[in-house]
Amino acid sequence: MPPTTLEQDHTASNSTAAIHQQRKAFERAGIIMLAGRGRGKIRPPRRTILNGAEVDFEREWKSLSTSLRNIHTKNASSLSFEELYRNAYKLVLKKKGEPLYMRVKEFEQDWLSHEVGPRILDELPPSLLAAYHGAQLTVNEKRVAGEKLLRSLKSAWEDHNLCMNMTTDVLMYMDRVYCSDNRKPSIFNASMGQFRDFVLRAPVRDHGSLTLAELLYRVILDQIQMDRDGDIVNTALLRSCAYMLEGLYENDDEQEHNKLYITSFEPEFLAASADYYRSEGSSLIAKGDASNFCRSALQAAINEQDRCRSTLSSLTAPKIRAVFETELVKKNLPEMISQETTGVKHMLDNDRLPDLEMVYELSSWVDPRKEELKKAVQKRIVDQGEEINSTAKNASEAPPVKPAKEDADKGEEAAKGPNEKPINQQTAAAIKWVDDVLQLKDKYDHVLEKAFKADQGLQTGFTRSFSDFINGFERSSEYLSLFFDENMKKGIKGKTETEVDMLLDKGITLLRYISDKDMFERYYKKHLSRRLLMKRSVSMDAERQMISKMKMEVGNTFTQRIEAMFRDMSVSEDLTAAYKKRIRDLGDADSQKAELDVNVLTATMWPLEAMGPPNRDGEKKPTCIFPPEIDRIRQSFEKFYLDKHSGRQLTWQGNMGTADLRAYFSEMKGKKTRELNVSTYCMVILLLFNDLSPGHHLSYEEIQARTNIPDNELMRNLQSVAVAPKTRLLVKEPMSKDVKKDDKFYFNEKFTSQFQRIKVGVVASGNKVENMDERQQTEKRVDEERGHAIEAAIVRTMKQRKELKHQQLITEVIQQLTARFSPDINLLKKKIESLIEREYLERIGDIDRPAYRYMA
Repeated sequence: MPPTTLEQDHTASNSTAAIHQQRKAFERAGIIMLAGRGRGKIRPPRRTILNGAEVDFEREWKSLSTSLRNIHTKNASSLSFEELYRNAYKLVLKKKGEPLYMRVKEFEQDWLSHEVGPRILDELPPSLLAAYHGAQLTVNEKRVAGEKLLRSLKSAWEDHNLCMNMTTDVLMYMDRVYCSDNRKPSIFNASMGQFRDFVLRAPVRDHGSLTLAELLYRVILDQIQMDRDGDIVNTALLRSCAYMLEGLYENDDEQEHNKLYITSFEPEFLAASADYYRSEGSSLIAKGDASNFCRSALQAAINEQDRCRSTLSSLTAPKIRAVFETELVKKNLPEMISQETTGVKHMLDNDRLPDLEMVYELSSWVDPRKEELKKAVQKRIVDQGEEINSTAKNASEAPPVKPAKEDADKGEEAAKGPNEKPINQQTAAAIKWVDDVLQLKDKYDHVLEKAFKADQGLQTGFTRSFSDFINGFERSSEYLSLFFDENMKKGIKGKTETEVDMLLDKGITLLRYISDKDMFERYYKKHLSRRLLMKRSVSMDAERQMISKMKMEVGNTFTQRIEAMFRDMSVSEDLTAAYKKRIRDLGDADSQKAELDVNVLTATMWPLEAMGPPNRDGEKKPTCIFPPEIDRIRQSFEKFYLDKHSGRQLTWQGNMGTADLRAYFSEMKGKKTRELNVSTYCMVILLLFNDLSPGHHLSYEEIQARTNIPDNELMRNLQSVAVAPKTRLLVKEPMSKDVKKDDKFYFNEKFTSQFQRIKVGVVASGNKVENMDERQQTEKRVDEERGHAIEAAIVRTMKQRKELKHQQLITEVIQQLTARFSPDINLLKKKIESLIEREYLERIGDIDRPAYRYMA
């Protein structure tokens, strides 16, 4: 503690010692001493006092006033306090209470006006008065001068309190009888008001209307300003003066709100504090350091609370908090948050979690909803999300990178075709988009938990921002589906169940943000169909787990068709087993006969149009011409199936199947045969060369005429077997990376491979990102499905409600469909008109307020 806080006023100490001696004299006299407004029992005088003639008031008062003066001058050791009490008792008993009360008040007024007040004014440092009128003092000069005034007032106040406590004990009977009966303030209370009026409100000589109270307020405010600036002040002395102001009242109405501290000093303190923090806020903002602003504001809040507790009054704590929050925080918070180089954006980008926590705390003080903070974070989320979107778009549209030699496939897989690199690049861009969004989500989840205390309002804002930029990216549904597809095919390989579960949960989190879930469903079914039919899933358990999670997130309706796809695969296994058993039972002993595994798919549940390349509008997809030995097996299965399910029709999807062949290569070292895993179309093409003599060829047009394979599929499959370096089973003339209609193809007798089993991948058959034409086709089909869904929702609603106003119908239909997609209002209106034309609905009411009735 600084030395100044240990200084003692020797005059005050001597006064206190004298008062204690007086109080002991009271105790020896047998009078119970009560502090202030005591409520102890009064020892009644002997009965002999109660009888006798009238008392001489003036004589008794002269004796009493002399004693009161001795009390105030600390010269009461020789007084008989028992006699004083009995004399005052006798005066009140003889109906002299009123003149006694008035004389005591006059005495105290005279004492305060002519003794106490002038003494304090005489002790005023000239420098203090000069500073009040604008003179410049050093901090130390101002502190010393101020403390001198504070000590003078503290000493006068404590003396007055102690003397009036003793006087009150002498006049206790007057307080109990006269003051109570006549509703007068006790002599103690009255004397406190006199201290206020004749000491604090006494004018300072030669300084106009300046009063001692105004000078006191100015000194206290100066001392507090020094404390705020880091200088050492006597906090105990300040607290004593604040306590004095709390003990005085604006007038004789002694109510809590009427305390002199509250009515006179506190408004000046709050106004000065408002000016200070207004200036401090501008200064901190001008420095351009948001972190420093937060630290300074939080420390200032702590300091103000400590100051109220130890220096001023706890009554001021909530009020100075309100001033501080308004002037320093609320008025500067938006600018502090938006500072470009140090504000919230900088804090988020550099993971400054402690700084963000301070911003959150300051925001919570002045705005329960934290709108400015939420707005800044939401904007940053959207900006970073749009950067991710832009990066993904640019990556998918970038020219392909020429593959390096060391990138060639290893193991049993053949090298990819020359056009597959762009597709892998697009797919990689899609996977990276999802990974980047998930990383961004993890980042802001961490910020929300660690810095923003899991605030529900901010969490809602974050969710809205993620939803905005995710749905603002037109390929979000497709990219998310590709993310799942990539992981289901190889991403989850080697992961534990817990890791797989976490991975799927992250994907489901992004699905939650996507508004057009029907678009995601279409892409997911497309990619799932390829995984199921090509047997590319790493784990069927993970596939089913994914369906379960989607069902929990978006409902049973969303997963009905996907679950039907799994049922078809299970039924197909049983069907294939039954067919093979039937063949065995027939006793077919042809060992060269090919084996057939069939997947029978329900046309309405599988995305058959997405499983093959799109045809031009109105063009019928051609039927592949299978080799005779294959076609006999196909017809055999059809007969077996239709015998069990009459009335159904099977359409063979050659583009989705695979085949295992055994090929003979005359110049292969060692074993001449190799096992080839190829697509169904590749099988059809390769079997044509069984009938050719060595050195003979087939032209592109001949192959197409004999197989009826669509052009785009034929070119892709020929690229796989005639262009890809490690799977060049055919030789193309002229040799180039593209297949043209005037090309010729020979069987490659010189083909060699170190692997016994060779897998021939079809160029561009993977999980590629759709091109613009394919996307337009997808959007067209989705729009058609949405139209049907809207009509079904309208009919379902009207069938239940019978009659509805137009706006109510629109609202209810939107509520039903929002879980799958955001309905277009214009399309919804068109569907209502279409249903009216087809007599499902009829219009009722006037044109301005249309309503509809359901027609059974």
